[in-house]
Amino acid sequence: MTETAETPIAMHEPSLYETTRRADYLDTLADIDDRQIARFHEQGYLAIQRAFTPQQIESAGQAMWDLIDCKSQDFKGIMAEAAKRGHFSKLTGKARRDSVRKIWKFVDHDTRLNDLAHDPNILSVLSRMMDDTPVLFQDMGLIKPPHIGREKPWHQDCAYFNYPVGTTVVGVWIAIDAATEENGCLHIIPGSHREGPIPHFRRRDWQICDTDVAVPRNVTVPLDPGGCLFWHGMTHHGSPTNRSAHRRRALQYHYRPESTIEMTAKERLAIYGGDELGVTC
Repeated sequence: MTETAETPIAMHEPSLYETTRRADYLDTLADIDDRQIARFHEQGYLAIQRAFTPQQIESAGQAMWDLIDCKSQDFKGIMAEAAKRGHFSKLTGKARRDSVRKIWKFVDHDTRLNDLAHDPNILSVLSRMMDDTPVLFQDMGLIKPPHIGREKPWHQDCAYFNYPVGTTVVGVWIAIDAATEENGCLHIIPGSHREGPIPHFRRRDWQICDTDVAVPRNVTVPLDPGGCLFWHGMTHHGSPTNRSAHRRRALQYHYRPESTIEMTAKERLAIYGGDELGVTC
């Protein structure tokens, strides 16, 4: 078991996530017709209130705990919150579960999470969004423990991936616990994917400069367990610190079109790297 801890970071300005606006929602995956696919390409997201059954979510949540509880001997992808650095490996039970920030590369270790990633209804939506066969290339479990769950600053996912500009990368974010405005639900900026690549900088993370965030345009995406969000890899999004007493767990899968040809990390940084572009933040 490999266990790592996040690097401590400065607290974000609360004003970076100020808004009174919420995302628009569809009820179920069955509501995604051609008009909604066009809306995804216009707005850069689709939020679904009831995408998965309670049984699927309960099973997925238990799978996350099983991995964190070391029930898979060869699973290595656990990252603890920075606040738990130095003693995470000694923690057990609830104390251990409430110290984890992230798990990743788990689909080959747990059939429950693999099945969710390859849910036929999800893949059908993705194939229509991409007009191609979707290929899973990243799997993560994102956790904001009570009181200490850190911010994920505003960013574009494509700034992390070695795929050419114009590739329809799609993220699928599935709420395992209720994601609320108090415990760090996602915030997105509708339509921002059409603005092209934005320089990213290593500040609190690999992120868009705080002064470049169009805060007045942002909307929150609260979700009940079983709700999900599809978003374009160029859509600006982030999530604030969890200051509540309630944990926030989610699964996040990223997909690319099967026909995609990768570029190099150097080529990606020449597009998104603020320092490489000589841009200041």
